[in-house]
Amino acid sequence: MAFCNKLGSLMRQTISQSSASNVSMLNSIRSMSTSKLFVGGLAYSTDDQSLKQAFDSYGDVTEARVITDRDSGRSRGFGFVNFSDGEAANSALSAMDGQVLDGRNIRVSLANERPPRSGYGGGGGGGFRGGYGDGATDF
Repeated sequence: MAFCNKLGSLMRQTISQSSASNVSMLNSIRSMSTSKLFVGGLAYSTDDQSLKQAFDSYGDVTEARVITDRDSGRSRGFGFVNFSDGEAANSALSAMDGQVLDGRNIRVSLANERPPRSGYGGGGGGGFRGGYGDGATDF
């Protein structure tokens, strides 16, 4: 919601100002939407705290999270780092992509938003549908 409010105010400013401010509006939008990084290739020993420490020197890290398997609790080998501003995220991306963290070369890129799931609950579909009879005529 805050993003939409910010976007609306930036658009109103742009309409009332010269075309030179169009560039600054686009840069503002880009920096707001690029403050979350995807970090892949993490060692299984990397935790939230060590991930945060690795990226702290590039700016204000608001959250660093290693994604874990819900059943085993073990790292899935990737995570996300959120920065308070896009400039810090961009400098961290440039500096950390391909670097070694906990003995592994990590891949850093801009995080893409997951598209919303359709339907209620998810899952299901496919598989054998069963039924009664001898199976030869139940298609």
